Amino acid sequence: MSLPQRLAAPPPGWTTYADVVVIGSGIAGLTAALQLRASPSVGSVMVVTKDLLSAGSTQWAQGGIAAALGPGDTPDQHLHDTLVAGAGVCDEEAVRVLVTEGPDAVRELISLGTVFDHTEAGELSLTREGGHHRDRIAHAGGDATGAEIQRALVAAVRAAPDIDVTEHALVLDLVPGADGGVAGVTLHVMGEGQRDGVGAVLCRAVVLASGGLGQVFSATTNPPVSTGDGMALALRAGAVLRDLEFVQFHPTVMWLGAGSTGQQPLISEAVRGEGAFLVDDAGERFMLGQHELADLAPRDVVAKAIMRRMRETGAEHVWLDARGFGAEKWERRFPTILATCRSHGVDPVTELIPVGPACHYASGGVATDLHGQSSVAGLFACGEVACSGVHGANRLASNSLLEGLVFSRRIAAHLATGLPPGRNPPRTRGRPGWWAGTCAAGSST
Repeated sequence: MSLPQRLAAPPPGWTTYADVVVIGSGIAGLTAALQLRASPSVGSVMVVTKDLLSAGSTQWAQGGIAAALGPGDTPDQHLHDTLVAGAGVCDEEAVRVLVTEGPDAVRELISLGTVFDHTEAGELSLTREGGHHRDRIAHAGGDATGAEIQRALVAAVRAAPDIDVTEHALVLDLVPGADGGVAGVTLHVMGEGQRDGVGAVLCRAVVLASGGLGQVFSATTNPPVSTGDGMALALRAGAVLRDLEFVQFHPTVMWLGAGSTGQQPLISEAVRGEGAFLVDDAGERFMLGQHELADLAPRDVVAKAIMRRMRETGAEHVWLDARGFGAEKWERRFPTILATCRSHGVDPVTELIPVGPACHYASGGVATDLHGQSSVAGLFACGEVACSGVHGANRLASNSLLEGLVFSRRIAAHLATGLPPGRNPPRTRGRPGWWAGTCAAGSST
């Protein structure tokens, strides 16, 4: 059975134009939009998001963003840790781009208004997570890094009147060019106003930054909007997807009971980075001897070790012991996680936290080159929807925000050298009025 080329939907009731359409409003999409608007070769940018600008996975990122920013750390050391975590499947050239451009990208994020945590001496506060041999994780609000980054990016986009934002809009399909490539997108705006219902946005380039597919699994750390629809529309348009089998399970997701489904509470790896450790029902630290980094081994190693111990003992979960932190450290360093645990009846200051693995991140996605270009002309992808080759078979902790940041900037820089040519969409036989009065590049109806 052949794959359908588009979803069954009514023909567009309205049509408009933008030079570039950005799909998604996380760190990748909003960074791309801000970078694109600064380019003299890009006249108009539209951001389309299925919920509010602030929705999506970025706001849920607790641990932080990884970059070689600390004394003694280098991009080569970050490269090594990433390659080891990726289990031999990373694209080394892509990883080198990530770790080399990462520090400056984070500094630019700071200049945009993102407020990271600092030490008493005024230095950037850096911590460690699984798979890292250096303290290189910058964090904000203790454990609210994603929320702070999202806040800063949304504020910058809201302050840019030349970025057209369409919220509550589900992108349906890419509009193919009559002679190949991408001519635009169709979308369903779920609201009131001039743009309502199914419509089309014709454009010269599409930046797909729609996030992951966590809701495909019964238990995930992903928000409800992470449904994989971006990967699906790219596939229907003929784009090459790769490494879809590499779905990362986070080892420490709070266990809420056997029947719990949907988005589950994440217990950041940074908690173990600050000294917490895993134990089984008997109190044994089972990660000792499993890996040189013990509880801070790469995520796949820890998740597998937890599953083995659960099968051996018949337990439904294991435990995370962070009682050694004390109340002050919990309240200062992990206030969000503390509040979440308490809301579910567990006080981590005095009690063990029940945890187990759950779906967390899609390392595969739309295959791209180092400029974010997919196999379909005019379609670019970045962030979790994309597969740049950086993560390999297992993403290194806190490289996700960095990848979205670095590769969205690279897409914008590439498009700044010249936009793809405008393409006319095909007229669909038997669908009168479907593309009648085709919108030429630069016009609006």
